[in-house]
Amino acid sequence: MLLAMAKGNWNSAIGLKGVAEDEDPRARRWGELFEAPMILLAVWIVIEWYLEAKGLVAPHWVRVTDWIIWLFFILETTVLSSLVRDRWRYLRSNWLNLFIIVMGIPILWGGETYVGALRGLRLLLILPLVLNMSRTVRLILSRNHLGVTLVVSGLIIGMAGLLIAGIDPSIESVGDGIWWAWVTVSTVGYGDVVPETPAGRLFGGILILFGVGLFSLLTANFSAFFVARQEKEILEEEEDALAKLNRMERQLARLEEKLSRIERKLERDEGP
Repeated sequence: MLLAMAKGNWNSAIGLKGVAEDEDPRARRWGELFEAPMILLAVWIVIEWYLEAKGLVAPHWVRVTDWIIWLFFILETTVLSSLVRDRWRYLRSNWLNLFIIVMGIPILWGGETYVGALRGLRLLLILPLVLNMSRTVRLILSRNHLGVTLVVSGLIIGMAGLLIAGIDPSIESVGDGIWWAWVTVSTVGYGDVVPETPAGRLFGGILILFGVGLFSLLTANFSAFFVARQEKEILEEEEDALAKLNRMERQLARLEEKLSRIERKLERDEGP
């Protein structure tokens, strides 16, 4: 309980609390509905970042998607703040959304004047999107579904590869980025592909910490998968044994009934 309280206070401090658990059920339901688009936006921002860094997408398309993402934050904040019972608490514990909305007004309307600030805003946009995604990922991984766990892990490694390829010029291709992300997450560290910029190294450090947690979850999921299989086999054997015992009990009951009938018949035959 203390850990949950500390986690809740931390999320409030960084402005990413979301809808409180004791809030209106409709607000909580809508908060869950917004999670899926958040994941898609997080994936797209990483892809867009790489495409823009490599000059593979026109600047005006990047601006369009920036507007869409910014408007989505406005939509989410407006809808959820109108549904919660304690509006002030929601806005106070999700102040980062308000900050993104307010800062986006001059940056998006300012055109080329705020190019550097726009890049910073995109970095800021990734934070709530990725944290929302991580909550969903933790929920999926906690269900001990091995197949889903592997798919989610592959998705995260792919996103990390795209991101590092856009951040660090020394990683020239997405393939190298994904290979580096896989090696980093697995904490092996071959050293054949290494980020050289401070931002790339910082991202690598964060990814190593993430990799330790991810492989712990994978190990737990593998263990749970094999334990579940063993439990299933044991349960099937127990059910078979129980079925045999039930059949034997029924046979014994029939034998006892036959013996009782024979005894009664013998008693009648021996009578006066």
